[in-house]
Amino acid sequence: MAKKRFGISFRTILSIGTVILVGYVVYQNWPDMVKTFHHLSDTNIPVLLLLIPEQLFMYFACGQIFFSFLRNSKEVKEFSKKEILTISTELNFVNHAVPAGGLGGLAYLTYRLRPFNVTAGQSGFLYIFRYAVTTVVNYFQALVAIVVLLCLNLIPGEAMWVIPVALIMNFGVFIGLSLIVFIASSKKRIEFFTLKATRFINAVIKILTFGHKKKAIKEDKIKHYFDDIHESVMIARANKKYLKYPLYWGFVYSFFEVATYWIVAISLGRPDLLPYILVGEAIGSVFDGIVPYGLYELGMAGVMIALLGMEHFPTVTIVTVMTRVLTLILTIVTGTIPYYKVIRGKEHDDKSTEDSKS
Repeated sequence: MAKKRFGISFRTILSIGTVILVGYVVYQNWPDMVKTFHHLSDTNIPVLLLLIPEQLFMYFACGQIFFSFLRNSKEVKEFSKKEILTISTELNFVNHAVPAGGLGGLAYLTYRLRPFNVTAGQSGFLYIFRYAVTTVVNYFQALVAIVVLLCLNLIPGEAMWVIPVALIMNFGVFIGLSLIVFIASSKKRIEFFTLKATRFINAVIKILTFGHKKKAIKEDKIKHYFDDIHESVMIARANKKYLKYPLYWGFVYSFFEVATYWIVAISLGRPDLLPYILVGEAIGSVFDGIVPYGLYELGMAGVMIALLGMEHFPTVTIVTVMTRVLTLILTIVTGTIPYYKVIRGKEHDDKSTEDSKS
């Protein structure tokens, strides 16, 4: 039973809040939507329609990064291919509808996987793991693209700065991910980090509430959360074969993520943009999950324009804008109904009820 505040259930508040956020996202993107509809006459529509099956398979591949790892846990309940696709579609919807730098998606994934006996710490590990896998794959793809562009002498001298920037930014992500693994690999380091993190968060909340709330987060809950992450990290390190399929699906997912932009480029008669998209994707992936939706495409477009030259500004802009708008529309169309079924308690509670009976 959902808790009520002033006669209104939390689920109702969450539903209304999501509608407002989706409305805000559509409002913010409305000028780009209008531009996209105007440019549809310049595209090859049959090619553009390939986005529908391509996006659905990309969602499925994203889900497989999580679930192919979870299959190794005896405590986790079985899940079907339909559930993998549905949960991934919902997660994609949340990440677009809630501009919170991926935190909304993490919270939703934690809630959504609970009926499958997946702990909050495991969900956190999977979220970081998915980001790590896709970043590594994007980095590899960018290196291949840069080598190809250099061999063909297609990078102008004034744009050579893009190469070290791409390498440094992605290397910075590797350092950050390595630091997380380093902390999560030791109980003592986790306890130290938990203590410091709890004190810092409580101090910030105390300042923001003018001293009214002195201890908003309990250290034992944070410690339990990181202990779960620690356990998942140690399992992965001890059983590296568990990473085989997640890495495979990471490659598939990253390829289809790039293919989204490439399909739009092909529909506009520019299949030659593929290597530039690969490099731009490597930069954009650094922002993915840590910044509000929109800056991802801005960084990607900026890199592509730097590599191609300002004369290609209109083409790059059209490709990135059309891709963002069309994927946003597909996200809303495919994700709204399954998301609201969960929020209204129809699927999530039914799953929990069935599991408790079995």
